[in-house]
Amino acid sequence: MPVTKKRKVAHAVPAAPVEDSDVASNASSSSPQTNPDVEDSASDSSPQPTADDPNVEAASSETEPSTSSAPKTFKELGLIDSLCEACDKMGYKSPTPIQSESIPLALQGRDIIGLAETGSGKTAAFVLPILQALMEKPQPFFGLVMAPTRELAYQISLACESLGATINVRSTTLVGGMDMVPQSIALGKKPHIIVATPGRLLDHLENTKGFSLRNLKFLVMDEADRLLDMDFGPILDKILKVLPRERRTFLFSATLSSKVESLQRASLSNPARVSISTSKYATVETLQQTYILRPYKHKDIYLVYLLHEFIGQSVIIFMRTVHETQRVAFLLRGLGFGAIPLHGQMSQSARLGALGKFRSKSREILVATDVAARGLDIPSVDCVLNFDLPTDSKTYIHRVGRTARAGKSGTAISFVTQYDVEIWQRIEAAMGKELAEYPAPKDEAMVFAEQVSASQRDAIQAMKHYDEKKGAKGKGKFSFKGKRSRDAMDQEEG
Repeated sequence: MPVTKKRKVAHAVPAAPVEDSDVASNASSSSPQTNPDVEDSASDSSPQPTADDPNVEAASSETEPSTSSAPKTFKELGLIDSLCEACDKMGYKSPTPIQSESIPLALQGRDIIGLAETGSGKTAAFVLPILQALMEKPQPFFGLVMAPTRELAYQISLACESLGATINVRSTTLVGGMDMVPQSIALGKKPHIIVATPGRLLDHLENTKGFSLRNLKFLVMDEADRLLDMDFGPILDKILKVLPRERRTFLFSATLSSKVESLQRASLSNPARVSISTSKYATVETLQQTYILRPYKHKDIYLVYLLHEFIGQSVIIFMRTVHETQRVAFLLRGLGFGAIPLHGQMSQSARLGALGKFRSKSREILVATDVAARGLDIPSVDCVLNFDLPTDSKTYIHRVGRTARAGKSGTAISFVTQYDVEIWQRIEAAMGKELAEYPAPKDEAMVFAEQVSASQRDAIQAMKHYDEKKGAKGKGKFSFKGKRSRDAMDQEEG
């Protein structure tokens, strides 16, 4: 490979914080030869509903709405002044496409299926109409938002309280891994909005005295495909049976599968479909995607090389297993990087603590399994590194969606070894384009070989101590088999 100069990292462009684009990046150059006949397994059983589907009324085209006719302000969408003021305080200067299309329909009283890629502003698209309706007729237990994971539930609850601060909205979060007694006390204070994972919500519906949702006005199912992928289907059925039929329902997701279509038919009434994504595997145009093709044995060396390229910037490194997540975190700490791990085997408080440190930038590198791949809105992530490639294209889209959010630029680099070429070809085929190779001269990267080798040995010892400290309990977690308990279903296995 010819030696090339180091590429400068693109910084966030000074665009409005919520401006987003829905056109995939056109970057393409040399790439592992892509086989156009290779289909991604995740898309085989996910038919998209068409405009002819009698159960769904198309609310917009599959392409980005015309900028000439799109509302320029939240006021033009029909939101009241206090909510427009809250949007301004949150830094939302103008509506994103999904907000422009869905909020007016929601204010008209329609059920909605919202489809848009990650980072497009889906959360505000369903929170704002609920808050406006709450202002018109305040009552306890007015809205329920169900999310697949604990972290996403906390994030949505924070958005509800921030956007509703000017109207004194109260919300509570119900997730597994936390004591039910404080949650029951919070429910006793009659919050306006409940944000919950399905397993813990059903626990409270069955066991918390006096708690009922029979007067609920709004139901939201966020990341609906993920809810069903995590086997929440039977629990959702039980919850839907105790909710009033006369309610408004919003179903939001980045992708639409056949399971989600079944859920839509069971829970929504004459919904309007708002689809902003240009394709099932769309990414925003401000995202620069590349790959690095190197032997498996040199992955650690090139990881350290890339982190020096992005020194001083926030980076998420995605891993496939919990063990590798811990190992790489130890490896990078030994080399002086401020790295912190995040995975599903950590306690809930430890996971929230890790996210808090990364958000506050006291740690610049987050080494994570796919627990951080979906839904989490972490501001100003400059780069995503796929150290281990995901096994399906859908997960890839959600991983790289952690950067280039709200109109900002971002970089995603994927490691491709001799064992990953076929997986990478499937990902490129699903996106419909070949990506460029990141210039990483071997002579520059191998400068770090000796340091990395020493830190690898230290990391192995650190992993031994880590496993010994966890003892039999830790081994049980890592070798967990069979179905998870209801309380643990909202905890990522990865």
